[in-house]
Amino acid sequence: MSDDLSAMSLDDLRAERARLQVDDDRVSYARRAVQSRLDLVRAEQERRADGTDIDDDDADVTGGLRRVLSRQLTGGAARPPRDDDGAIGESADIRRLDEVCAAGGFSQLAELDDAAVAALEADLSKLESEVSADRRERFARIDALSAELVRRYRDGSVSVDGLSADDVRG
Repeated sequence: MSDDLSAMSLDDLRAERARLQVDDDRVSYARRAVQSRLDLVRAEQERRADGTDIDDDDADVTGGLRRVLSRQLTGGAARPPRDDDGAIGESADIRRLDEVCAAGGFSQLAELDDAAVAALEADLSKLESEVSADRRERFARIDALSAELVRRYRDGSVSVDGLSADDVRG
């Protein structure tokens, strides 16, 4: 796509912004999924640092699973992707998350040694940083497209009669 937004047609501007917004929903969901796994790994590290036995009801990391997942995956302003957005499991970020978790032994978190837990935490932190950077770039592009739409309405090159509901939500 051209970096000269002023050369894009109105329809192309709207279509690109809409595409990026749908993509952002998926990236946002993936980011929350990464963060939830990272929260669980960090909770396990805290449990170990505190010297709490895994048999204690309050110490079981999986006991906090409902809290962590409900906060990360359903909390906040972003909605989870809809069925018509495409399969969540087919997202490249979700596939990468699955790969990192499988390679790091996430499913056996309580049985991992401290070094393996630290390595998993580092890998998940790196993935979260990458997904967050991708999301920031996407937001910057959406903002630039929205600003171009606003500019066109302000300078009169596009009629307000042609204003779409998506332009208003922008």
